[in-house]
Amino acid sequence: MPDLITNDMICTVCPLGCRLTLEKDGEGYVVKGNQCKRGETFAIEEFTHPARMLTTTVRLTRSRHARLPVHSSSPLPRDMLFRAMAEINACSVAAPVRTGQVVIGNILGTGVDICSSRDVDQ
Repeated sequence: MPDLITNDMICTVCPLGCRLTLEKDGEGYVVKGNQCKRGETFAIEEFTHPARMLTTTVRLTRSRHARLPVHSSSPLPRDMLFRAMAEINACSVAAPVRTGQVVIGNILGTGVDICSSRDVDQ
């Protein structure tokens, strides 16, 4: 009999917040506790390839504001968040900046851009 791996989590896809149990054996995954198909997809993805949206700030020059809010264009692998933050903290942006403007392109070779979350004039 193959080893059985069990992982408990709370689904964050919808407001229900189902308590999920994911069991993995040698042949695949079984998700219990989900009230919709999205919960099953969430549990498997969260177990196999967890990713998070990244929101933070970056240093801003030539502006009355000291920091610029930024966000990732899509989720980053969770195990890369601290390295991404180190790269973001090492950079600065000069005003003016527009919402959606790419501040750091292809961060850590992931294909994900770090984009401005607001307009800032000089």
